[in-house]
Amino acid sequence: MASRIIIGILFLVAVLWSCTFRVFEQERAVLFQLGEIKQADYPPGLHFLIPIYQNVRKFDGRLQTLDSEPQRFLTGEKKDVIVDSFVRWRVKDVVKFYLSTGGDPRRAGLLVYQKINDALRVEFGKRKVQEVVAGQRGAILDIVNAKAAERGQELGIEVVDVRVKRIDLPAEVSNAVYERMRAERARVARELRARGEKEAIRIRADTDRQATVIAAEAYRDGETLRGEGDAKASQIYATAYARDAGFYEFYRSLGVYRDSFKDKADVLVLAPDSALFKYFRDPSPR
Repeated sequence: MASRIIIGILFLVAVLWSCTFRVFEQERAVLFQLGEIKQADYPPGLHFLIPIYQNVRKFDGRLQTLDSEPQRFLTGEKKDVIVDSFVRWRVKDVVKFYLSTGGDPRRAGLLVYQKINDALRVEFGKRKVQEVVAGQRGAILDIVNAKAAERGQELGIEVVDVRVKRIDLPAEVSNAVYERMRAERARVARELRARGEKEAIRIRADTDRQATVIAAEAYRDGETLRGEGDAKASQIYATAYARDAGFYEFYRSLGVYRDSFKDKADVLVLAPDSALFKYFRDPSPR
């Protein structure tokens, strides 16, 4: 008797268990009745259903990340770029999500990525390599996010973010870009060197001009001072000569003697009655 009671209790528990289902915070649940959607968006907690007649499917409502394979796009310069991107999304309208994707998260991500790739292809085709790599990358992502959000609404999902991890150039394009960059840097370097040489020539010319002007002014001032000194000396000599002409003549003769006979090797051939020897004959000046 006790075993029958236990079996009955277990059967009742099994029936009650089959009549309930639990929805967790991170889940989105859809109730089907004979294959048709009866109810959706259950709040977290315990809920009831009719076994066999009804069934429940649950979907992950947390943030999903889909990282696609790098894709090749053509820029406005007809150059290929390889773009590696990813998208983050989550289920927003579970009924629309189920009807459009069959509840397959992978399929939902791929459908969104088709729209993302189409938008990237269009936007990259409008721009040059430099613009897609750096200059207008943010603007491109804004447009792509808007397109992905529109596609997400159609699929019942919320596209949180679309990001580009890396934009690479094919090897042949990279070499061409690097060569162009080197040529551009070389051109700028030549231009800077030419400007520097021009400035150096101007500075040297200005320095030479200033040096010439300074030297000319110094020579002029020197000659002026020398002339003033000679004039002053001549004035002093004239004054001294005027005071005692005989003594001045005698003093000048002594200077001539000193300069003429300072070296023993000096030889003078003069007549004995030469004016040079007058003070030898008569040493006392008049």
